Amino acid sequence: MKLSELAKLTSARVEDNRDDIEIAGAAGLDEANAGDVTFLANPRYTPRVNTTKASAIFLSEDAKIERDHITVLRTKDPYLAYTRALRLFYPEPAAEPSIHPSAVIDPTARVSEGVSIGARSVIGAQVEIGPGVQIHPNATIYREVKIGKDSVIHSGVAIRERTLIGERVIIHNNAVIGCDGFGYAKDEEKHWLKIPQTGRVVIEDDVEIGAGTTIDRASVGESRIGRGSKIDNLVQIGHSCTVGEDTLLCAQVGLAGSSHIGSRVILAGQAGVAGHLKIGDDVVLTAKSATSHDIPPGKVISGIPAFDNKDWLRSTAAFRRLGEMYRLLKDLERRLLKLEKH
Repeated sequence: MKLSELAKLTSARVEDNRDDIEIAGAAGLDEANAGDVTFLANPRYTPRVNTTKASAIFLSEDAKIERDHITVLRTKDPYLAYTRALRLFYPEPAAEPSIHPSAVIDPTARVSEGVSIGARSVIGAQVEIGPGVQIHPNATIYREVKIGKDSVIHSGVAIRERTLIGERVIIHNNAVIGCDGFGYAKDEEKHWLKIPQTGRVVIEDDVEIGAGTTIDRASVGESRIGRGSKIDNLVQIGHSCTVGEDTLLCAQVGLAGSSHIGSRVILAGQAGVAGHLKIGDDVVLTAKSATSHDIPPGKVISGIPAFDNKDWLRSTAAFRRLGEMYRLLKDLERRLLKLEKH
């Protein structure tokens, strides 16, 4: 691909009239070779530009480098442009429509044209599978599930009854969608009585769900994941939760039942949200933090229990000095006692 074409497809512009360079791939600064395009988004990696073998580099409008040996592509967001380049050079392989002879498909299931169903997968009663769906080996689709077109279900996934999956959804290995919510009532003899989980899970379009993640269905109503949200590996989403659009839930995040997460929220690794809470739009909950109260839109919070990130940073800085502060207080106490004796 000519550099001029790559620039057009990634919303970049070429400097120094070097449009005719041939680009065959994309790679990071350290891994790139001649014919590759790379990127620089973090200034701390600027020295690596001098050693990269890449032929071209995506740079922000104000980034400055010694560039005699490399052609510059200017763009507002180098990382985004590089991501688009990766997608151009390394597209996902298209699956050949086929149904493996060992797949078990209920006679009442409706399977559209262009679908791929792998070995030993099980498709339950009254399931609806849209065009272009890929179901990899050993997936289990329970009854009355609907899967929208061009979605990808990887091996080991279990999609429980009545779940609704949108279009272009990706569900990675061993995720469980629509399992029973964790709900019990204590009877007269102090035994736990299971509450029927009669609801469902709804996954909207363009959602991606990581390996080993579990999303519980609601006892009544639905648990819903909004359009374009991305969920990492090993995330637990309790029953009756809602997650807004374009939200990121990083690895090992836990949402207790009836949590309501807004749009464009980022819950970093191992963050936790207590039940029946509302997290506003554009909130960031930093790694290993947990909240037991509602969070208004736009806040960045940290800690356990979580509070404003700036206050948390000051608090942790003070915490590191507690030993020094204790010694100082003891010294002041000795001096005060000595003065009182005189």
